[in-house]
Amino acid sequence: MIIITGGAGFIGSALLWELNMQGRQDIVVVDTLGSTATGQWRNLSGLSFADFIPRDNFLPLLESGAFTGITAVIHMGAISATTETDADLLIERNFAYSKSIAAYCMKKNIRLIYASSAATYGDGTAGYEDDETRIDSLRPLNMYGYSKQLFDRWALKQGVLEHAAGLKFFNVYGPNEYHKSDMTSVVYKAFNQIRENGQVSLFKSHRPDYHDGEQMRDFVYIRDCTAIMIWLLDHPEISGIFNIGSGEARSFNDLVNATFAALNLKPAINYVPMPEHLQGRYQYHTRAEIAKLRTAGFHKPMTPLEEGVGDYVRNYLDAETPYYDLQSIHKKINHKDF
Repeated sequence: MIIITGGAGFIGSALLWELNMQGRQDIVVVDTLGSTATGQWRNLSGLSFADFIPRDNFLPLLESGAFTGITAVIHMGAISATTETDADLLIERNFAYSKSIAAYCMKKNIRLIYASSAATYGDGTAGYEDDETRIDSLRPLNMYGYSKQLFDRWALKQGVLEHAAGLKFFNVYGPNEYHKSDMTSVVYKAFNQIRENGQVSLFKSHRPDYHDGEQMRDFVYIRDCTAIMIWLLDHPEISGIFNIGSGEARSFNDLVNATFAALNLKPAINYVPMPEHLQGRYQYHTRAEIAKLRTAGFHKPMTPLEEGVGDYVRNYLDAETPYYDLQSIHKKINHKDF
């Protein structure tokens, strides 16, 4: 049995789909679905799993021995909004909850793969090297990033990282992110802006060394993320902190141009002033160092930006069914690209 916390979320449901594609249905999903208006339940509607457990019921059931035969816990459940201001809530959900799961997994010798975040790197001045010995030197820019760093530090000091894998996700985009509101990817936002008014708004640059729209991010397609997670499930001997990114920095202009190209439209970009509260905390360049992942043995090529955006836009955002769905899999996957 595999347990996926946050299994109805963006990355969790995408991983569930990949496991279903391998013929696996012995999966317990742990999550909260919120209101029907958010549509998060739709992430699960076309997928198969053994049971669904509400988040608040999970830890008591786990610690009481209600689950047997657990081979792995994929802990994706957390508050993922970088704008969350309730520090106590972030500590409760992203730190304390994670500690309880990790302690149980270590006690029972269960494989643990958990979500850290590239937000732990702060403004990037200390680099983006996924070296566990550098965790204490990182300075996140927001409380969300700090809550993730707290758990990384605890996991390191408690020896958890000698057996578990922590994943620092960079800018992930792809199907099943639709419930994330302001935290959705720029691809999703750009697609909807194009459909609404034919153009896309991007922030102007407030640094002379970057032109408008040339701020850069490591954009990684969701299917690359799930491929890495499946590989880590298949290789429980691999442990430590790993960056999950493409290993390449691309501009927001590149991303938006790829979105227009996927729709066979000429680019139309409008540059707007960046809000003052963001100007001092804005990252102008991120790029995941993925040499450690390659050295560990993951050799599958990362999806080029134009291919990933093209697949997402044409086969999901601009399709009748935008969600991962087992019944429509054959018409949606381009086997040449993936």
